[in-house]
Amino acid sequence: MGPHFSFFRHLKKFIFTLIFGILIAILAPLPIHGSSPSEGETIKRMIRVGELDRVYYLHVSANLPENKPLPLVLMFHGGGGTPAYAERESKFSELADHEGFLVAYPEGIGKSWNDGRGIQDIPAQGKNIDDLGFISALIDDVSKDYPVNRKMVFATGMSNGAIFTHYLAMNLSNRIAAIAPVAGGIGKAVANSFNPAQPVSVLIIQATTDPLVPYNGGDVTIFGLKKHAGIISTDDTIQKWGKFDHCNPQAVIEDLPNRDPDDSCVEKRFTFANGSNGTEVILIQIIGGGHTWPDGIQYLSKILVGPVCHDFNASQSIWQFFKAHPKP
Repeated sequence: MGPHFSFFRHLKKFIFTLIFGILIAILAPLPIHGSSPSEGETIKRMIRVGELDRVYYLHVSANLPENKPLPLVLMFHGGGGTPAYAERESKFSELADHEGFLVAYPEGIGKSWNDGRGIQDIPAQGKNIDDLGFISALIDDVSKDYPVNRKMVFATGMSNGAIFTHYLAMNLSNRIAAIAPVAGGIGKAVANSFNPAQPVSVLIIQATTDPLVPYNGGDVTIFGLKKHAGIISTDDTIQKWGKFDHCNPQAVIEDLPNRDPDDSCVEKRFTFANGSNGTEVILIQIIGGGHTWPDGIQYLSKILVGPVCHDFNASQSIWQFFKAHPKP
């Protein structure tokens, strides 16, 4: 019994390592583009935070309005991801060129974020990296060279980046006007200490059948082979933000148009309006969706991560939400 158990344990570890290796290969750094002048460019920047040199990439449109404060969007890659992949998947740089805002793609230590869950084998968490200090310094660094509108600093991200987005808003609510986490909730380890200093508008995009980050809360899993400390449920997350922001307790519910009947997904929007300082809390619930960025890339098989929903474009919806929810 012992040898058989050992064999299957090592086989499971091998399969996990193989799949994770494939994922890392897919998410490996791509060239951050320096596009034509009409499209702007994405440039690498470095700042010192404590004892570490931290890296982020800033996309600056060639068509930025003159003599006008600029919105800044922070886009956080997922665990194992890169800023380049986040730029390619979200297409926020293309949107920024059209809409006239700045977008930054921070780089996590070990391709990960310290989102408060305290998981020792996630590099940023095992080393207790000061990612909150990094992002605060990043905002200041961008503001030295560009007229950042301090009322319009926003954050979004995917998976580990989404969990960190919640954590960021909980701790830097004086600097973040609104967040839009995709496929990631509030870590259980920090849920009981939820007490932001200021109201924050929140748009949550979460699939009910996400195979990695469970809609109903619990352990975050990696292809069913490895478990990490979990998150609270999506409904509990909505309730926490809605109660803190003093939004209406009853949601306005809308069925979103099913623009792609072949993607196996349908969506509902739950809007909790009339919060303090004009805040809102909104959930876009993707029924039948996966651990994916809506209208993004099917980066792995549907068997592993579920389908990509193509009924709406996450980045466009997030930007429309951000534009409507600056700080007062």
